[in-house]
Parts: sequence; structure tokens; C-alpha cells
Amino acid sequence: LEVIRRGAPAIKEIDALITHGPSSARGQVSSYLLDEIEFLPAVYPQKILAIGRNYVDHAIEGGAEPPKAPLIFNKLSNSLSAHTAPIVLPTISSQVDYEAELAVIIGRHAKRVDATAALDYVFGYTLINDVSARDLQFGDGQWTRGKGLDTFAPLGPFITTRDEIADVQSLNIEGRLNGEVMQSSNTGKMIFPVAYLISYLSQGMTLAPGDVIATGTPEGVGIFRDPPVLLKAGDVFEVTIEKLGTLRNSVSEPPAVAGG
Repeated sequence: LEVIRRGAPAIKEIDALITHGPSSARGQVSSYLLDEIEFLPAVYPQKILAIGRNYVDHAIEGGAEPPKAPLIFNKLSNSLSAHTAPIVLPTISSQVDYEAELAVIIGRHAKRVDATAALDYVFGYTLINDVSARDLQFGDGQWTRGKGLDTFAPLGPFITTRDEIADVQSLNIEGRLNGEVMQSSNTGKMIFPVAYLISYLSQGMTLAPGDVIATGTPEGVGIFRDPPVLLKAGDVFEVTIEKLGTLRNSVSEPPAVAGG
């Protein structure tokens, strides 16, 4: 979060480190191969705001009308997980599903922002899997409960800064289950684009540096397939977004309860 709060000066220091190597940095710097490190969530936000049915085809596949205004729910901090960390199947659900999504990272405080200037408040972009327990979500209508369970928000692996993405509404997005393409779309198909979402959300709440907006998933989720395709232990789900990379997570059984 400190890098996000500091903004351009921090990015400049990081750019110097990349360009000129460790000698340009203050203090001692070590380098590691990617397979030698343990990833953490791309950011630890104050808020994770998620948007439902933001692609027409996804709304239609679920038998719903495309929304007239953004459908907003929360992912919770306990849901946060990282690239390569397991999605742990909960004991209270037998219908755990995947959702490949673009995540927006807010860079500075935003309050009553106009859509024409909204992207100026973006620090960068990353990937999120809006993992969902469909039987809970549809059973009691509590989207936050069905989507807010432990490990249900893998986020990462990296943050790509805003200046590196010329047009956030033209990125190909793909979700793969065990290597098979399940979701394939483009962020240009969003009903409510990123700038609109930032403006809309900021009218009634202040967006803080590090806050995450999960912008919705395209068609192809497992629950609406015939027959349904739901996550099971041993599966691997990948979210790939053009220019942003790939978020990969395995699926595991819940840990045994001590003494149980």
C-alpha cells in the first residue's frame, strides 16, 4: 500500500531499480527467480467492491436481464488469497464456481469523481477470481456470504500500472479450468466501463488508495453450463488478461479439524 500511496515518486524509484539494477537502490537488494518466491495478494485493500452481471452475455446465461445500474456487493478481507495459493473448498458448499475478472486498483482518494477524469484515480490493474459458492449465493440471496468465504478472492500476481495500459476497455480476458478455455471475452464488452464504475461508486463513498474494484465476469461460468462444471479438489483455474499476465490457483479440500 505504501507504494500506491506515494504514487509517482515510488514508481520512479522502482523503474530506476529495474533499469539500472540493485546499485541504484538504497540498501541491499536481492533478486530471486519467480519459482523461488511466495506470492502475496497484489494489495491488502480497505475495500473490495465487486460488480455483478457487468457483461450482457453473462447476465443472459443466468436468465437475468442486463442491469440498468451497477450491481454492487463486497468481497471480504478474509477472502483475499494470492497467485499459486489454493482455493480451499468450504464444508458448507458443494457448488463452488469460478469467475475470471479484471481488478482495478485505486491510486488516490476519489470522492464524487466525474467519469471523464475517473481513470486519473487508478493506480493500476490486476486479475481476480471472484470464487463463488452458488448454493449459498442463490439459496439465501446473500451475495456477500456466497462470495466472501475464505480464499474466495485470489488477487494478482502483479499490478500493472495505469500508464502501461493504453485502453483498459480493449483487453482480452480468459478463464481456463485444467487448461480448457471456459471463458473468453474482452473488457470492451462490459456494460459499465471502468471509468463509469469509479465515478458511480465515488458518488456515495470515498475510494481510498489500494481499494479494489472487481469489474465483473464474462459468460462461461460453471454453474450455468449443462451439466454444471464446478470446482473440485485437484483442479487448477487460471485467469489470463492481455498485458496483465496470468493468475493461477489450485483447488484443495478443507483442512481436517483438529480432534474431529
